[in-house]
Parts: sequence; structure tokens; C-alpha cells
Amino acid sequence: MKFVFKAKNKLGEISEGIIDAASNESAVIVLQEKNLFPISIVAEKNNDAYLTEVLKYWDRIEVKELMMFFRQLAILIEARVPIVPALMAIRDQTENKYFEKILADMIQGINDGLPLSEAMKKYPGTFSPLSINIIKSGEISGNLRKSVTYVSDSIEKNYALTSKLKSSMTYPLVVLFVFFVVGFAIMTIVMPKLTQVIKDLGVEVPWYTTMVIGISDFMAVYWWAILIMLFGFVGGVIYYIKTEDGSREWDRIKLKLPIFGSIFRFVYLARFADNLAVLLAGGIPIINALTTVSMVVGNSVYEEIFLKTAEEVKIGGTMSSALRRYAEIPPIVSHMVRIGEESGQIDSVLGHIAKFYEQEVDQITKNMTTLIEPIMMIVIGVAVGVLAIAVIMPIYNLAGQM
Repeated sequence: MKFVFKAKNKLGEISEGIIDAASNESAVIVLQEKNLFPISIVAEKNNDAYLTEVLKYWDRIEVKELMMFFRQLAILIEARVPIVPALMAIRDQTENKYFEKILADMIQGINDGLPLSEAMKKYPGTFSPLSINIIKSGEISGNLRKSVTYVSDSIEKNYALTSKLKSSMTYPLVVLFVFFVVGFAIMTIVMPKLTQVIKDLGVEVPWYTTMVIGISDFMAVYWWAILIMLFGFVGGVIYYIKTEDGSREWDRIKLKLPIFGSIFRFVYLARFADNLAVLLAGGIPIINALTTVSMVVGNSVYEEIFLKTAEEVKIGGTMSSALRRYAEIPPIVSHMVRIGEESGQIDSVLGHIAKFYEQEVDQITKNMTTLIEPIMMIVIGVAVGVLAIAVIMPIYNLAGQM
């Protein structure tokens, strides 16, 4: 990577130029070796940089690709293949152009003297803090293969949990969307034709029939305004959720949702326990491990809880006593963590906690379809019944009087 620098020498003379380095830190070291004191160092925006940005949005790196990358890297390291040739072998067979650019840059960085974890740290959008910390621990302990395997297993478990969460929400959302589309079509196309019969007869009808007629007439004329308002509302909500305040509010709402709130809580707890167990087993100090887990758990409410827990542990408290203060942490978790602390097997206990909540997520998602189908049938039945009583029955009654 090329960097445009501005520096001064021991005499105070200013010089500018371009140097090749793996990172900003490496560029500083290169300048200092030349007896230059950096004033500013900026990465040069060349065609490769622009190409990488384009590829970033065109070829997104999927979780499965990361999982396969770490699996293959673990196998190659176990076969005693050096890191650079191993990365080159993986790079040559990857079909994702953006990932290929990342691997090429990592190879260059390692050739320039960077460890694997530092080369990964340049791409925080691709490699999570959890992965980087575990790899760094493996480099320090000399057991890189085991650390890479830990990362692969962790990504696989997180992917499985996220997939279960998405699958549990997809079915009801699709059903609700179809129900809305069909209902909108009925109210704007079908209902005006049925209610026209009642209007032509010019007879008195119940208040609820009058209300349905008014709603259908309004929707038939101003359907475009209703759609604009609906899409505007949905777009506004999505935009708000993407803001910092909106994201925090949505994280709180998710935990309070009926049925889905339990799934979200169990997923976050399983993710916390599993990732923390992996970090502690990899030799990461508990304070650093809690801080790292807070960044990958995926919910700002739990992130704040784990950061506060890390602060309490730092001043001499225990993790179990800190977790016990929060309603979002079930008592069974704090009790089991306390047992792990007392027995010195905290990583093993956390593994059991993760397994328990993974099974809970499995059970709830399996029951979700069974629960949702009768609920949706009831909702559809009520909607059809209301329309039948409000519109079809008056038509039949009027036809019988003629």
C-alpha cells in the first residue's frame, strides 16, 4: 500500500513523498528508520483502492466464505504449510474478488513483517474483534492452528444461531405481507364493486356496513396516497433504526417482543456464552474477553451489560455478582457462572450455558410454525367474517326482501 507522507528531518527541513508500507504504523517505522519525523501520513487513493471499494459492495464476503477460509487455513497450518503460502493457496482458489484483494493485501503485510492478527486488523468490517483476539492469542501461545479452529467453530455456531433467528421470523413476515397485499386488493378492487350494489338500492344499512363502504371508497380513490404513506412510514422507521439512537431503541424493543423477544434473548445469551468460552479457552484475560464479547454479541443492551461487568471485574468484583444485577440475565446464568468461578472451570460452564440456550432456540423455532399457523387462520377467519357480516349479509337480506 502506498502512503503520501510529510515529514521533517533533524534540521527541521520539510520533505514530502510516497512510500510503500503494509499499514500506517509500518509507514511511521520506515520514516523513523530514515531519521524523518512524520507530520502527516495519508494512504494514497489509487486505482486499486477505488477498485477495492467497488468490489466491497459488489462481492460481499458471506459468513460461509469466512468459515471456509478459517477451516482451510487450520488444515494448511496443521500440514505445516507456512502462513504466506497457505494464504496464497486460499487466495488463488477464492471466487470472491473483494476477498481476494483482502488476502493479497494481508500477504503483503505479513511479508513486510506483520503478524497474521495485525494483518487482519486492517479489515474490521471483515474480521471481527473476536477473531482477531483469538488469532493473536494463538500467535503468542504458539498454537495458531488451534486458535484458527476456534475461530472457525465460533463463526459456524454464530451463523447457525443467526440462521435460526432469521428462519423463525421469515415465515410470519411472508404470511403477513401476503395477507396485507390480498387485503389491500380486496378493499380497493373487489369491495367497491360489491358495495355499489348496496348504494344503488338506496336503502338504510347498519353503521358497520356504512363504515366499510366509506373505507373501501376512500381506498379505491386514494390508494396511491395510502401506499406512499405506508412506504414513507416503513422507510422512516428503517432510517431511524440505522441511526445510533434508533438502533439502541430497536435493540430494547426486540427484547420485549412477544415470542420473538425470547428468541432474541436466547440467541444473545448463547452467543455471549459460546464466544466468551472460546476466548477464555484461548488464554484471553477475562476483562479483555468480556470487552471483546460485548462488541460481537449484536445488541447494545447486552453490550452495555458486559462492558459494565468488565469494569466491575477490573476493580476486583466477580462476573457472576455483576451479571446478577441485570434483569436481562436469567438467574440460571449467573448461578452457573458462579459455579464455574468457584471450580476454576468457567470456560466449560459457559460452554454448557451456550449449548442450553442453543437448544432453547431450536425448540422455540420448531414450535413457531405450529403456533403461527392457527393464529393466522384465526386472523384471516375474523377478517373474512367481518367482511361477510358487513357487506355480503346486507346484500342477501336486501335480495330476500325483493
